[in-house]
Amino acid sequence: MTLPAAPRPTPDTLPAPPHLPEIARRLRERYLPDPPVPTRSREPLDGLISTILSQQNTAPITRRQFAALKAAYPRWEAALADGPDGIEGVLKEAGGGLSRIKAGYIHAALAHLDDTRAELSLRDLRDLPDADVRTLLEGMPGVGMKTASCVLLFELARPAMPVDTHIWRIAGRLGLTPEGWNAVKVERWFDRVLPREWGARYTFHVATIRHGRETCRARHPRCDACVLLDLCPSAALLAPRLPAMLQP
Repeated sequence: MTLPAAPRPTPDTLPAPPHLPEIARRLRERYLPDPPVPTRSREPLDGLISTILSQQNTAPITRRQFAALKAAYPRWEAALADGPDGIEGVLKEAGGGLSRIKAGYIHAALAHLDDTRAELSLRDLRDLPDADVRTLLEGMPGVGMKTASCVLLFELARPAMPVDTHIWRIAGRLGLTPEGWNAVKVERWFDRVLPREWGARYTFHVATIRHGRETCRARHPRCDACVLLDLCPSAALLAPRLPAMLQP
């Protein structure tokens, strides 16, 4: 008799492993022992546009492009009037890739706000429930779950948990989430299992990204310097020269 296959776990059913708090503790102590005090942005629209610019960009390029946009357009109404070609020109002058695509996203977002709201501003998001903020943001062109979560976490000090490529990769290597899950599923799972507190999620998000950039890199991970080495089921494959370090 053939037994029925076990149901595949989903972000709504996969339990948190008992060592997840220990993973969070070690990452916090290594990369962000003193998290900042939560603050809310005066204008979350600035943060939204900066987040769009950050996609597949380094932090220095993102800051340079955003500064160039603010210098060229002291008010976002001017960027809307200049159109996607004008915005693209400013981004190209500042340097960085995907200028045409990002200019299109930014202009489409501004046009959407112009069509649906009384002013080009997202200041009122500070007073809305998390679910309403997410619905409004994800209803804008070019704004998906991760971008909306970044605005919630960084601009509004809400307990969101955006998942970038580093967090997605580390979750898989640590065996926290099944192989084949995309970033959306991983974010939904983290959103369910992590404490719903801004400090816990901000610290986990930032510390895990730093871990991915500095240690658990996509290529040539530095397992010898990893604070999670004894908790990582992938270490023996990623660093076959370290078997002694994996012994209890």
